[in-house]
Amino acid sequence: MVKERARILVVGGGYVGMYTALRLQRNLKGELRRGEAEITVVTPDPYMTYQPFLPEAAAGSISPRHVVVPLRRVLDQCHVVVGEAHSIDHTGRTATVTTLATEDEGTGARRLTYDELVLAPGSVSRTLPVPGLADHGIGFKTVEEAIGLRNHVLEQLDIASSTRDPAIRDAALTFVFVGGGFAGVEALGELEDMARYAARYYHNVTPEDMKWILVEASDRILPEVGEDMGRYTVTELRRRNIDVRLDTRLESCADRVAVLSDGARFPTRTVVWTAGVKPHPVLAATDLPLDDRGRLVCTPQLAVDGAPHAWAAGDAAAVPDVTAPGPGGTCAPNAQHAVRQARVLGDNIAHALRGEPLDTYAHKYVGSVASLGFHQGVAHVYGRRLKGYPAWFMHRAYHLSRVPTVNRKARVLAEWALAGLFKREIVSLGSLEHPRAEFELAAGGKPSQEPPRNPKG
Repeated sequence: MVKERARILVVGGGYVGMYTALRLQRNLKGELRRGEAEITVVTPDPYMTYQPFLPEAAAGSISPRHVVVPLRRVLDQCHVVVGEAHSIDHTGRTATVTTLATEDEGTGARRLTYDELVLAPGSVSRTLPVPGLADHGIGFKTVEEAIGLRNHVLEQLDIASSTRDPAIRDAALTFVFVGGGFAGVEALGELEDMARYAARYYHNVTPEDMKWILVEASDRILPEVGEDMGRYTVTELRRRNIDVRLDTRLESCADRVAVLSDGARFPTRTVVWTAGVKPHPVLAATDLPLDDRGRLVCTPQLAVDGAPHAWAAGDAAAVPDVTAPGPGGTCAPNAQHAVRQARVLGDNIAHALRGEPLDTYAHKYVGSVASLGFHQGVAHVYGRRLKGYPAWFMHRAYHLSRVPTVNRKARVLAEWALAGLFKREIVSLGSLEHPRAEFELAAGGKPSQEPPRNPKG
């Protein structure tokens, strides 16, 4: 039994936020039933996105609905608030939050009070001041971006097939991906595989007409799978006529022309930016200690160092890696650590409320897997290196075991089985991004070319 009534505020509904709240639901089941504890989750989305499946969702191998987990269904004992936390005053135990109704209410941001704080806002795309990037770049962190990119790629094939202008055709069939990490390589591999398949249904577009370019600022890609597997990945991508450029940066993409640091220029209508992430901006709007990278300074017990009743994990936290051979190391910002940290975090908050000793987070990184498209992949797990079909199969098996809920596992498995029996879908639903355009035109108005208002408030 907890010593006194506890109000727990969880900021973020991603890996750490959802799994921590889920763990707290189970650990504090009696306290929640008796009203001795309450859990509030503030999240910009009413769902958790399983990001390792975004490339397959973009390629059409998985339905977008099965890449996300509805928080209200999973966290049925929590109060889920769809909104954004803008600042946190931990000294006063208050968080400033805007919701979807804030603008219509006209009363300004809400202030939520709490006793225990869990900061798990995750990360945002790390961008650079590249001319034209804000106007023409496409991100790859959300399910909306993944589906938008799928529609965009298929739309470029339609443009190339219907134009007589060779310059427009060349730009439409040139796809530039910036960033050689998991997101960039897997997105490129899956989408190139999808576009190559789709080209068979166009009478005047062939796979050889398309240019796929991967730009990486360092001298290697996929550093998580090891140097040998990274070199193999470069070889495999180049064998598929993908232009991999290492030690190269994107200097501009203004006027729909990608200018690289090696002097190359590519007219293109597609620039996908996956060049890393940075901590969420809300961390800078707190009175909690941050490291030189903008992450929360944490203890091995996942408490914020020097800030009682504040906890953090995942991308937003610099958690000491107690399994590292030397001092000073922190856990990598990946899903493998995030899910495990969330479990320890949920246990430790319950321990703290009951006056019990805290657990130390200790997990040795076991390796990584990456997909390069249908039946192709690389893996470095427990010191063993795999490539090709075995690595691709391991990638699917591992992530199927990690995607939350039995419901999602069954649906994803069923879609994979059906994909092996039937042909791939190659339909572009680009109108989803502007659903009112046709009605506005029919009603006598002028369809807006601006993106719709942010549905997250």
